[in-house]
Amino acid sequence: MLVRIVILLVFAAIAIGVGIYSRRHASTVDGFILGGRNVGPWLSAFAFGTTYFSAVIFVGYAGQFGWKYGVSATWIGIGNALIGSLLAWWILGARTREMTHRLKAATMPEFFGKRYDSKWIRIAAAAIIFVFLIPYTASVYNGLSRLFGMAFGVPYEYCVIGMAILTCIYVVLGGYMAAVTNDFIQGIVMLVGIVAVIAAVLGNNGGFAEAVTQLSLIPAETTEMAGPFVSFFGPDLRNLIGVLILTSLGTWGLPQMVQKFYAIKAGPAIKQGAIISTVFAFTIAGGSYFLGGFGRLYGDQIEMTAAGTPIFDSIIPTMIAGLPDFLIGIVIVLVLSASMSTLSSLVLTSSSTLTIDLIKDNIVKNMKEKSQILSMRVLLVIFVIISSGIALVQYNSSITFIAQLMGISWGALAGSFLGPFFWGLYSGRISKAAVWTSFVVAVGLTVSNLFLGFIASPINCGALAMVLSLVLVPLVSLVTPRVPFSVLPSHRDGAIDREFKKEMEEEKV
Repeated sequence: MLVRIVILLVFAAIAIGVGIYSRRHASTVDGFILGGRNVGPWLSAFAFGTTYFSAVIFVGYAGQFGWKYGVSATWIGIGNALIGSLLAWWILGARTREMTHRLKAATMPEFFGKRYDSKWIRIAAAAIIFVFLIPYTASVYNGLSRLFGMAFGVPYEYCVIGMAILTCIYVVLGGYMAAVTNDFIQGIVMLVGIVAVIAAVLGNNGGFAEAVTQLSLIPAETTEMAGPFVSFFGPDLRNLIGVLILTSLGTWGLPQMVQKFYAIKAGPAIKQGAIISTVFAFTIAGGSYFLGGFGRLYGDQIEMTAAGTPIFDSIIPTMIAGLPDFLIGIVIVLVLSASMSTLSSLVLTSSSTLTIDLIKDNIVKNMKEKSQILSMRVLLVIFVIISSGIALVQYNSSITFIAQLMGISWGALAGSFLGPFFWGLYSGRISKAAVWTSFVVAVGLTVSNLFLGFIASPINCGALAMVLSLVLVPLVSLVTPRVPFSVLPSHRDGAIDREFKKEMEEEKV
């Protein structure tokens, strides 16, 4: 216990120290929310990866889908690396960096407002972000708190409050630079931790070959396939694809993810960041799902509901409960690192969006820069309080699985923004009506399914919302008036870099 506590205290001290050190970067609005748009490839790539993968992935998704699909769940991690990281950086990175700079947009709603020349689209996007980031934040609290309960016997409420306070301290102090610097440190811990945990868990089960042999003898409830949990695509390929789409394509439309492209340096940093981010995703996501695939080897130890079904969020904590104290300490810091980085990005995105896109010019006219920074800091604290309060209420509600909360949040957010953002970067023929269609369909589908349940899995519902957004935006634009837009960059990345550098030189002059 002493080892675990010491590791935890060192982690907290480093996080707060980074926040204090980063205060000098947080004196302007651009510095507070984007780090001055001058963040290097390593910090940006690790910030992207640690925001992407939190306790939701390691505890919730890895446990639930490892249980359902066995080692074939590793495909989800591979999809996250190739689609959610590599393609996202290649296709969105350079164009996002340049167009947000040209439009002087610091948030996704501000980009929508200027790109589509609509104040109301900007306000609607800000409202969607504020509302639907809350369930995702609650899911981050949930996963971390379950792990802390296993390791320390600490009540859920204390875990939520402690995590909220620590996040507030370093993000309020140092803003974006504090967040991404901590992300880099935390990302290194995650890389070391996931490798160590996989090796230890497999070692406890007689090694890789023996663990696979044991897993191959376990039947699945939904199929007569022999060895379903060690098969190439697992016992349920259709739902496996749904999870892969949601968790991979979702990053293309999530404001807290896309914002990393706003802040990175122009030029080769984006290509470098793409490689670093992809390797990180292969290791963390692929490793987490691979680890979860062996969860059924602990079927006689995990918590069960009264109906005899597993409590999915307890699977990973049960798997690591028997590890040595030092490794448990590493796992705690691993999940804390992933969760803190995601939470800091979520609250920073929400507070900056409310300040810049709702309060500034709409409620407070001629809002000074110092007032904007103060507003963001206050709203950041308020958002943490609201989301942690909902996490506490959710803990005793019918929505008990992390995956459900993430599916609702990602489905509404990425389903609303994916089409308008992607096509807005690449086409000058998109209409306001198409943007509104994407917003209404995604939010309407996600919310109505939450209450009516016509699509059994919120994961599949979210994946459908994303695909519909990509398809509906260009289709609706064909029959509705487009928004005139003349500052689209060239289609080649090299041309983008040259154009951007030329503009930067002109600005300096």
